[in-house]
Amino acid sequence: MADLQRNVQAVVDELVGSGAERGVQVAVYRRGELVVDAVAGVADPETGRAFTSDTPVYATSTGKGVTAAVVHVLAERGALDYDTPIADVWPEFAAHGKDKATVRHALTHATGVPGLPVATTAADLCDWDRMCAAIADAVPWWEPGTGFGYHAQTYGYILGEVVRRVTGRAISQVLRDEVAGPLGVAGELFFGVPRQELGRLARIEDAPFPAEPPAEAAEAPVDMPFFRVVNGYTAAPMAALPDAAFSNRADVLTSDIPAGATMTARAVARLYDALLAGTLVSPARLAELSSPAVSGTDEVTGAPAVFGLGYTIGLALSDPTLFGMAGSGGTAAFADTATGFSVGVMKNRASMGDFSTVERIARVVLQAD
Repeated sequence: MADLQRNVQAVVDELVGSGAERGVQVAVYRRGELVVDAVAGVADPETGRAFTSDTPVYATSTGKGVTAAVVHVLAERGALDYDTPIADVWPEFAAHGKDKATVRHALTHATGVPGLPVATTAADLCDWDRMCAAIADAVPWWEPGTGFGYHAQTYGYILGEVVRRVTGRAISQVLRDEVAGPLGVAGELFFGVPRQELGRLARIEDAPFPAEPPAEAAEAPVDMPFFRVVNGYTAAPMAALPDAAFSNRADVLTSDIPAGATMTARAVARLYDALLAGTLVSPARLAELSSPAVSGTDEVTGAPAVFGLGYTIGLALSDPTLFGMAGSGGTAAFADTATGFSVGVMKNRASMGDFSTVERIARVVLQAD
């Protein structure tokens, strides 16, 4: 594996040296061993603070895989069941015909409530009770379980409130107590980041726009189902899109918003390795969570998608043995059930929708076996 460490380090050095990235971390675990721990660049361009292996990064939807892991650990211990109706533990959620929506539906983006009120702000997202009340009162866009569509922000609140109702603890505490702490990564894997830790975080910056963006880009938001409004709710509240300004807000970073998370590459790779190894869940549960559960056209993005229980199957590489989650800023974490590799890729230049860095690193890793 020494060659793999050298090869990955060469890639991240070149990405930073060319100016394509500001700072990058890559970690790879295999069967309990950290075989790659590569890092390059700066965490904060204003101060020149170095990007190190223990620099946490706000990673948007890459954190959904962490949320799912918390749910699976609780399911493994019998605290909840995938087919339990959400309203059994959160009665308010039954409003407007959502009484049959289950934890399984929440994991597969199938509850039918992908949207938040149009006027939702970043500050609103930091108010747990406000967001859960809005979601509970939402009219579903489709009958729960009859379709699926990416729940960009609601995913975290729905599953997080289920966790809170069955444990009596906030999901950030459950993550620390039941997952991050036992795995030895409690200082590198967070939902709400303790305020005293904020100075360690990478500073997120927006990637520069192309000098001449494609002509169709200006029309894309109008045509994408992601931006539609249903009963005053939208999957993309414009005031709360996860750009750099959002991702660097202290209130966002210190609040539980578990559609995303703040983490290091090695912490999240360790989590996926523990899923593969049977440390967190049984082999039977691993097989279930990493297998396709729903597939077809996503009702919200309008694109083809395949979800397991909380994870995208195949990711951008379309490899059916991969399961994981990517974040809008170009980060990702995933595991390969075929090779036993678990990979985390964190970076602080938010390249909205551009996963070329992740794809390049993934190919280097997966071709190593």
